[in-house]
Amino acid sequence: MTGPLAVHRWADLDAAGRAALLERGLRDVFDPALGASIAELVADVRARGDAAVCDALARFDGCRVELGGLRITDAEFARAQDEVPAPVQAAIRAAIDHSRRFNEQVMRHGDWRVELDPGLEVGEKRTAIASAGLFVPSGKGSFPSVLVQIGTPAVVAGVPAIGVVVPPMPGGDGAVDPAVLVVAAELGLRDVFRANGPAGVAALAFGTESIPACRKVLGPGSPPVAAAQLEVQRHGVVGMQILAASESLILADETADLGLLAADLLNEAEHGADSASVLVTWREAVISGVQPELERRLAALPEPRRGYAASAIGQVGGAILVRDRAEAIEVANLYAPEHMQIATADDEAVLAGIEHAGEVLLGQHTPFSAGNYLIGIPATLPTSGYARVTSGVTSLAFTKTISVARASADALAALAPDILALADHEDFPAHAAVIHERLARGR
Repeated sequence: MTGPLAVHRWADLDAAGRAALLERGLRDVFDPALGASIAELVADVRARGDAAVCDALARFDGCRVELGGLRITDAEFARAQDEVPAPVQAAIRAAIDHSRRFNEQVMRHGDWRVELDPGLEVGEKRTAIASAGLFVPSGKGSFPSVLVQIGTPAVVAGVPAIGVVVPPMPGGDGAVDPAVLVVAAELGLRDVFRANGPAGVAALAFGTESIPACRKVLGPGSPPVAAAQLEVQRHGVVGMQILAASESLILADETADLGLLAADLLNEAEHGADSASVLVTWREAVISGVQPELERRLAALPEPRRGYAASAIGQVGGAILVRDRAEAIEVANLYAPEHMQIATADDEAVLAGIEHAGEVLLGQHTPFSAGNYLIGIPATLPTSGYARVTSGVTSLAFTKTISVARASADALAALAPDILALADHEDFPAHAAVIHERLARGR
C-alpha cells in the first residue's frame, strides 16, 4: 500500500500513537511563547487603539496605514464592484442566497412555549446578540466565502452592529481583497476595516478610535489569530473555538469511487502544510486502490498546494485501517473532524452513529467544495476536535435565549411544598417568605 497516503493500522497503534494521530493543530495555538507574544499585542491594542493597529500592520504586514485610514472607504467599495469578475459576483450572490435560506430555517423555531403542568407555562425567547466582530483571513489567498459563511448568519440573526476586519492583501499598499468587499456590500455591511489578524481581533474586542467594540468575535485564521481570540476571552469578550488548520475525514468502503475519493482527499489538504486529510476504512483494497489515484492528482497540483497536500495526507493525516464499520464510526467520533464525508453502501446507517463532526456530507455527489462554497450549510466549523463540544457558525451563534415562565395561582400552590422544602434546606428564609405570603393571601 505504498504511495503518498500514510497508512496507520488502528489495532497496531498504542495509546500514545493514537493520541498523536488524533491531536492536530492545538500545539501551535497553545504554544506558550506565542501566547505571551499575542498577549503583549492585545494589551498594546487595548491601550493605544488605532496607533497600535497601524503599527502592527507595518510590523507584520509590511504596509503603512496612516491614522484614520483603517476604515474601508466608499471609493474602495465602489472599485471592488469593477475589479471582481461578474461570474465571481454571481457565485457570491448564489452562495449568500443558499446560506440565507438555510439560516432562515435555523431561525424558524426561535421562540417556544409549553405547558409543563396545568397552569405552568415555560419557554424561551430568542434574541440577537448586541454586536459581532467578524475576522476574514487573507494571508494564503482570497476568501470571500468566509465572509459569506459568517456574515450571512449574523445578518439573518438580526445582529444590530457588525464589524468586519480583513488583513491587507500580501505585498500590497494596504488594499484589502475586493471580493470580500463585494460580499460585504451584498450583505449591507459597511463597518469594514483593514488590520493585522491578531491586532484586528483585539481591536474588535476592545474597540479603538476607528473600530467599534464587539461583544463576540469569531472567524477562522492562523494560530496567532486563534491565540488572539483566546486571549480576548480572558477580558470578557466571547469568542469561538475555531482554530487554525483545516481538516477533513472521509469514511469509505469498497463501494466508493476511487477517483472521486482521491479528489476529495485533496480538497481540504491543499489549504496548508498543517492541514489534515484522513481516510478511515476497513477495506485494505480501498487504501491500495486510492494510492495511485492520489499520486497522479497530487502531481498535477501546482506549488505550494502540492506541498501542502502532500503533508496533509502523508504526515499530519493519512489512512486509518480499522476492523469494521463499527470501529470506523468509533474512530471518526474520536477524531471529531471539521469536515466529514461518508462514502459507503449505507451512508444513513453510518450517519446514525456519528456524534461528533462539524459537518457530515452524505455520498460522493456532496463534495467538500460544495459544502465550502454553495450548499448553504455552515462551512466555518470547529477544528482540532472542538466538534465534540461546539458547532459550526449558524444564526444560532449570533443569538441568545431568554427564559420565560408563567405560573397560575393554582400551579404555584402545587409547587409550593417543594419550593419551601428546598428554601428551608438551603437556609434562605426570604425565598420561603414569598411563597408563604402568596399562600396566605390565597393566590
